[in-house]
Amino acid sequence: MVPLLLLTVAASPHELLGARLAPVHDLMRRGHVRAAVGELVRLRAGGDLDADGSAVAAALLAEGHLAQGDLGPALALGDELATAGDHAWVHHARAELASAVGDPDLAVERVGAVDGARAAHDLLLPWRAGAALALVRQGERAEALALAHAQHDLARAAGTPYDVALALRVLATTDPTTDATTTGSSERAPRLCEALALLADVEATRLRAQLETDLAGLRLLDGDRDAAVALLRSAEAYAASEDLWPLQSRVRRLLDRMGEVPDRAGAEALAVLTAAERRVALLAVEGLGNRQIAEQLGVTVKAVEGNLSRVYRKLGLCSRRGLVALLASV
Repeated sequence: MVPLLLLTVAASPHELLGARLAPVHDLMRRGHVRAAVGELVRLRAGGDLDADGSAVAAALLAEGHLAQGDLGPALALGDELATAGDHAWVHHARAELASAVGDPDLAVERVGAVDGARAAHDLLLPWRAGAALALVRQGERAEALALAHAQHDLARAAGTPYDVALALRVLATTDPTTDATTTGSSERAPRLCEALALLADVEATRLRAQLETDLAGLRLLDGDRDAAVALLRSAEAYAASEDLWPLQSRVRRLLDRMGEVPDRAGAEALAVLTAAERRVALLAVEGLGNRQIAEQLGVTVKAVEGNLSRVYRKLGLCSRRGLVALLASV
C-alpha cells in the first residue's frame, strides 16, 4: 500500500528546483514540451548542474521524452536515474517509466519511495496522481481512489487552478462511474468539465488537450458527435504542434472510430522521420537557423545539417521553403 502523506506547506518552484530548472518545469506545465526538452538537453550538455540538479534535469527530460513517445531515450535516462540516489524526482520519473513499459507493480513501488525522499513536494511533484493511475491498472480501485481524493483535497487547499484541474482529471479517471452521482450533477462528466473551466484563463495546453480527449470519449458515448469532434480537433492541433505522438495516436483512434479523417498531411510526413529528424524539422519550420537549432538541441551544426538533409530526402523536398509549406499547420 502507498502511504498517504499529511498536507504540507507549499514551497515555491525556485526553492525546490533552483533558478535554472524552475523555468523548465514551468514550460512543461504550460505545455511547451518541445521547448522544455530542448532547454533540458542544453542544460545537461553544459555540465555545470550539481548532483541534485542533474537528477531533476534527467527526471524532467524523461517525462518530456515519454510525452513525445521517444521511449528509447527515456529508457536510456532510466538507466542513469537508477544510480541517481534517493531523490523524490528520480523515484517519480522511474515510476512513470515503469508505467510506460506496462509494469504497474514497479510503478507503485517506485512512487511509494517518494514518501521518504527529500525535496518531495505534493503539488510540484504530484506523485499521488501517478500512484492512483498505476493502482487502477493493478485493479486496486479503492486504494487508487483514496490517493486521488487526497491529491484533490491538497490541491483545493493549497494549489493553483492547474493543480486542481489535474486532481479532478485523476478523480474522473479513477472513479468514472460515480462521477455524476457523487457531485449531484446531471452532467455525465462534471469533474472533467470543471477542470476545463478552471483552465480557461490558464496556460496549460498539454493538460487541457488531455482533458479534451478524455471528455471527447464521453461525449462520443453520449452520442454528441459534434462536441466530440470539436474537442478532438483542438487536442489534435496541440499534440501535433508539440510532437506528442502518444496523445496524437489516442486522438486519431477516437477520430477513426467516428469515421473522421485525422489531419494527416503534415502529421503523416513527420511519422516517417526519426525523433531527432522531427525535432530539427519542426524547429526549422519555426524559423530557427541551423546554429540556433544546434544550440537548442545541444548538438553540433553538422548534426543538424545531416538531419535536415535526411528530412528533405525522405519527404521529397529540396528547400526549407518546401518544408515550411508542408509542415506549417503541424
